[in-house]
Amino acid sequence: MQVDPLQGWMLPHLQDAAVLDLQPLLQKALLLQTPERLLSTLVRRPPLAPEVLVAHRGSDRLLGLSVVRRLNRSGSCWAVEELRLCRGALSEPGSPSARQVEGALMREALHRCPGASSWITRVATGHQDRLALLREQGFQPLLQETLWYWEPDPAGAGLPAAVPPGDDLQLRPLNHRSASLLWHLEQATCPAQLRQLLDRRIEDVLDQSEGRGLLWVDTSRQQAVAAVRRLRNHRLGPAELEVSLHPGWSHLHGPALTRLVRQQAGGLSPLRLRSDSGDHEREQWLSDLGAVAEGEELLMARSVWRRQDSRQLSRQSWRLDTVLDPFKPRRRPVPTPLQRGVGSHHGSQPLGCPHALGSGR
Repeated sequence: MQVDPLQGWMLPHLQDAAVLDLQPLLQKALLLQTPERLLSTLVRRPPLAPEVLVAHRGSDRLLGLSVVRRLNRSGSCWAVEELRLCRGALSEPGSPSARQVEGALMREALHRCPGASSWITRVATGHQDRLALLREQGFQPLLQETLWYWEPDPAGAGLPAAVPPGDDLQLRPLNHRSASLLWHLEQATCPAQLRQLLDRRIEDVLDQSEGRGLLWVDTSRQQAVAAVRRLRNHRLGPAELEVSLHPGWSHLHGPALTRLVRQQAGGLSPLRLRSDSGDHEREQWLSDLGAVAEGEELLMARSVWRRQDSRQLSRQSWRLDTVLDPFKPRRRPVPTPLQRGVGSHHGSQPLGCPHALGSGR
């Protein structure tokens, strides 16, 4: 079994039912493969297409594929978007097991992205085989999320939704001016460990939301307290909205947040939203909105710690030791009291004399 990047001769053989829906994505990835690698070495920019790896035996037995994509311009964080198996080819005699194919695809993906320092992926909580595979590859669960399926009611889309009285809030669209406000809101709402792994910058927030979003801004502090943005959808299925709410403004669950979601929906139907499992206030608001819970997913993450060269470490330790050497405490010689009858005959010196101990030199 070999794992190689997607090539043109592989497309006609990727006709298994498990990967047919990925054909448009695979064609796009193949066409933009060379431009993506060239541009990524010249300038930091959003990715044009994902990286696709294919596991195969020979030239006509394709066993499975993986789709990975970098999530920021710096390339420090990547996501495993798809991991598919060609069940028909795996059922033939002499074929490797599903676990072997998935493991080989994951290892090759992690190896082919040397600049990545963190990886994330999502998996259904009931997919025990995939969870076991991810744990073998060093992934650990960070968040458990509930998926919500929402079909906005066109009749209620135009209903007025007033902001709670007493809140000096202003509605602003997401653009280059307000992106910094959304970035600071993301920093306040995202868990610390996940925030470090995602390593988002302001331009990354704009890239991932396609520039579409709305914010409630507290004008007295010039601070975004709530936001809804449409995430860039790389998978098939409903478009996804991300709702961010500052921890100190949970009372906006209601008309104010509903107005943002309905305006951002923009006539799209159906839509998908997420909530952290155990966030009962958010779950109640989504239920009142008319959304239906359709399952739970685990957000899995993996950090890559790179070992430094031992010679470099020895040089660094030598320099640090040299810098600190003058500050190290030095022992002073303990003087010995002179005894009667001991003189300096024949050039001898008292035992307590510094010259006898060499003065520490």
